[in-house]
Amino acid sequence: MNLFITLRFLDVLDILLVAFLLYQLYLLIKGTVAFNIFIGLFLVYLFWLLVRALNMELLGSFMGQFIGVGILALIVVFQPEIRRFLLLIGSNSQVNRFLSVEKLFSSDKTKSASGQHLKMISRACENMSKTKTGALIVIAQDSELKDYVRTGEKINARISDALLETIFFKNTPLHDGAVIINRNKIAAARCIMPLTNKEDLNPLLGLRHRAAVGITESTDAVAIVVSEENGHISIAQKGKLTQNISVIELSNSLENIIIEVDDAE
Repeated sequence: MNLFITLRFLDVLDILLVAFLLYQLYLLIKGTVAFNIFIGLFLVYLFWLLVRALNMELLGSFMGQFIGVGILALIVVFQPEIRRFLLLIGSNSQVNRFLSVEKLFSSDKTKSASGQHLKMISRACENMSKTKTGALIVIAQDSELKDYVRTGEKINARISDALLETIFFKNTPLHDGAVIINRNKIAAARCIMPLTNKEDLNPLLGLRHRAAVGITESTDAVAIVVSEENGHISIAQKGKLTQNISVIELSNSLENIIIEVDDAE
């Protein structure tokens, strides 16, 4: 009797790939309601394996039917997380360059925002921070956010710090909601953004911060928030919120996220 298990290179690769996928899944659902749902489904699956091992035919048959439709249930329950996972793969610049996808579909694509425009955005955030003017600015990248542009008032104007400050001035009808910047233009204002379901965010954060995290979870956009309570500036990317940053840190972050990505293309 052979007591040794033959382990091939493909077996090791298989284990590593499964571990990587599970880790990415954990990162996507960590801190959300979906994490608790996933744990519940996993416990149900373990219980089903125990029932099968004990040859409990009636209960096993009933739970087998439940597990059989489990894939469809997972797609419905984890639809936002699956979308974020596919977006993570599709928007990966290294993968796109390796497969030459961007060259096929984005040959005439302009940059999402130039260095001069980013300075204007940072200057507007600095001024609004001083006056404690609440603001939510979403900068589109590969995804043009057309569905979200339709929820607001289309502007299609050149980027300027004065215009951004005017839009978010409290007495203007456009100050509520988000401004979307796309291809060096202020595409729209008063846009409705999706709210995050994360449970580990500071409960004192308002809807602007939750909307900033929400839009960066479901797209590859970058979101900037100016708090009207304390004037603090925050930036969100890939579902992660960095709070209370300086104007210099904001400028550096925008340059690292947007300009370097465009130059790498």
